[in-house]
Amino acid sequence: MPYELLDHTADIGIRVTEPSVKKLFETAARAMFDQIVNREGLSGVQAKEIQTDGMDREDLLINWLRELLCVWAIAGRLVKDVRIQEISDSRLRAEVSCDDYDPKQHEILKDIKAVTYHGVFVAQTEAGWTTEIIFDV
Repeated sequence: MPYELLDHTADIGIRVTEPSVKKLFETAARAMFDQIVNREGLSGVQAKEIQTDGMDREDLLINWLRELLCVWAIAGRLVKDVRIQEISDSRLRAEVSCDDYDPKQHEILKDIKAVTYHGVFVAQTEAGWTTEIIFDV
Protein backbone atom coordinates (compact mmCIF):
# COMPACT_ATOMS: atom_id res chain seq x y z
CA MET A 1 0.00 0.00 0.00
CA PRO A 2 1.61 3.32 -1.04
CA TYR A 3 0.13 5.18 1.93
CA GLU A 4 -0.33 4.58 5.65
CA LEU A 5 -2.77 5.88 8.22
CA LEU A 6 -1.34 8.08 10.95
CA ASP A 7 -2.47 7.90 14.54
CA HIS A 8 -4.26 11.19 15.22
CA THR A 9 -6.54 12.02 18.14
CA ALA A 10 -9.88 12.93 16.59
CA ASP A 11 -9.02 13.19 12.91
CA ILE A 12 -7.59 11.00 10.16
CA GLY A 13 -4.00 11.40 9.04
CA ILE A 14 -2.22 9.81 6.11
CA ARG A 15 1.41 9.60 5.02
CA VAL A 16 2.04 9.00 1.34
CA THR A 17 5.35 8.18 -0.32
CA GLU A 18 5.69 7.89 -4.10
CA PRO A 19 8.51 8.20 -6.65
CA SER A 20 7.08 11.38 -8.27
CA VAL A 21 5.00 14.40 -7.30
CA LYS A 22 2.34 13.35 -9.81
CA LYS A 23 1.98 9.90 -8.22
CA LEU A 24 2.06 11.49 -4.75
CA PHE A 25 -0.94 13.71 -5.53
CA GLU A 26 -2.82 10.84 -7.20
CA THR A 27 -2.24 8.47 -4.26
CA ALA A 28 -3.22 11.15 -1.73
CA ALA A 29 -6.53 11.55 -3.55
CA ARG A 30 -7.16 7.80 -3.64
CA ALA A 31 -6.20 7.48 0.04
CA MET A 32 -8.67 10.22 0.98
CA PHE A 33 -11.52 8.48 -0.85
CA ASP A 34 -10.50 5.10 0.60
CA GLN A 35 -11.42 6.62 3.96
CA ILE A 36 -14.83 7.73 2.66
CA VAL A 37 -15.96 4.68 0.67
CA ASN A 38 -14.80 1.31 -0.61
CA ARG A 39 -13.63 2.47 -4.05
CA GLU A 40 -13.65 -1.12 -5.36
CA GLY A 41 -17.46 -0.92 -5.35
CA LEU A 42 -17.44 2.08 -7.69
CA SER A 43 -17.61 1.95 -11.48
CA GLY A 44 -16.19 5.38 -12.36
CA VAL A 45 -18.69 5.89 -15.16
CA GLN A 46 -18.63 9.69 -15.06
CA ALA A 47 -15.63 11.80 -16.02
CA LYS A 48 -14.90 15.23 -14.62
CA GLU A 49 -11.96 17.53 -15.27
CA ILE A 50 -10.51 19.41 -12.33
CA GLN A 51 -8.05 22.27 -12.50
CA THR A 52 -6.66 23.96 -9.42
CA ASP A 53 -3.69 25.99 -8.34
CA GLY A 54 -1.83 26.96 -5.20
CA MET A 55 0.95 29.19 -3.95
CA ASP A 56 3.31 26.21 -3.51
CA ARG A 57 3.20 22.38 -3.49
CA GLU A 58 1.55 22.17 -0.04
CA ASP A 59 -1.12 24.69 -0.95
CA LEU A 60 -1.66 22.95 -4.29
CA LEU A 61 -2.09 19.58 -2.55
CA ILE A 62 -4.62 20.99 -0.06
CA ASN A 63 -6.57 22.76 -2.83
CA TRP A 64 -6.52 19.57 -4.97
CA LEU A 65 -7.92 17.45 -2.16
CA ARG A 66 -10.47 20.14 -1.27
CA GLU A 67 -11.68 20.22 -4.88
CA LEU A 68 -12.11 16.45 -4.77
CA LEU A 69 -13.91 16.65 -1.43
CA CYS A 70 -16.32 19.14 -3.05
CA VAL A 71 -17.07 16.56 -5.76
CA TRP A 72 -18.40 14.41 -2.93
CA ALA A 73 -19.81 16.97 -0.47
CA ILE A 74 -21.45 19.31 -2.99
CA ALA A 75 -22.04 17.27 -6.15
CA GLY A 76 -22.79 13.97 -4.38
CA ARG A 77 -20.29 11.99 -6.43
CA LEU A 78 -17.83 9.43 -5.11
CA VAL A 79 -14.39 9.42 -6.72
CA LYS A 80 -13.24 6.07 -8.10
CA ASP A 81 -9.92 7.19 -9.56
CA VAL A 82 -7.86 10.19 -10.62
CA ARG A 83 -5.35 10.78 -13.40
CA ILE A 84 -3.25 13.92 -13.25
CA GLN A 85 -2.57 15.13 -16.75
CA GLU A 86 -0.43 18.18 -15.94
CA ILE A 87 1.26 19.26 -12.72
CA SER A 88 3.71 21.98 -11.72
CA ASP A 89 4.66 23.44 -8.34
CA SER A 90 1.55 25.64 -8.38
CA ARG A 91 -1.01 24.20 -10.82
CA LEU A 92 -2.56 20.91 -11.83
CA ARG A 93 -5.11 19.54 -14.25
CA ALA A 94 -6.63 16.11 -13.77
CA GLU A 95 -9.38 13.82 -14.96
CA VAL A 96 -11.51 12.24 -12.25
CA SER A 97 -13.75 9.21 -12.66
CA CYS A 98 -16.69 9.07 -10.29
CA ASP A 99 -20.18 7.72 -9.58
CA ASP A 100 -23.29 9.38 -8.22
CA TYR A 101 -23.81 8.39 -4.61
CA ASP A 102 -26.51 5.76 -4.16
CA PRO A 103 -27.27 4.99 -0.49
CA LYS A 104 -28.57 1.54 -1.49
CA GLN A 105 -25.30 0.71 -3.18
CA HIS A 106 -22.57 2.71 -1.38
CA GLU A 107 -21.69 2.54 2.30
CA ILE A 108 -20.04 5.70 3.61
CA LEU A 109 -17.21 4.66 5.92
CA LYS A 110 -16.22 8.05 7.33
CA ASP A 111 -17.43 11.58 6.79
CA ILE A 112 -14.45 13.78 5.99
CA LYS A 113 -15.46 17.40 6.62
CA ALA A 114 -12.26 19.18 5.61
CA VAL A 115 -8.67 18.89 4.46
CA THR A 116 -6.48 20.78 6.92
CA TYR A 117 -3.18 22.63 6.72
CA HIS A 118 -2.21 21.20 10.11
CA GLY A 119 1.29 19.76 9.74
CA VAL A 120 1.05 19.38 5.96
CA PHE A 121 4.27 19.09 3.99
CA VAL A 122 5.42 17.87 0.59
CA ALA A 123 9.08 16.90 0.60
CA GLN A 124 11.57 15.12 -1.61
CA THR A 125 13.28 12.31 0.30
CA GLU A 126 15.60 9.41 -0.50
CA ALA A 127 12.49 7.29 -1.13
CA GLY A 128 11.00 9.82 -3.58
CA TRP A 129 8.31 12.27 -2.49
CA THR A 130 6.47 12.20 0.84
CA THR A 131 3.53 14.05 2.33
CA GLU A 132 1.42 13.97 5.46
CA ILE A 133 -2.14 15.24 5.50
CA ILE A 134 -4.72 15.51 8.28
CA PHE A 135 -8.45 15.30 7.49
CA ASP A 136 -11.08 16.72 9.82
CA VAL A 137 -13.82 14.14 10.46
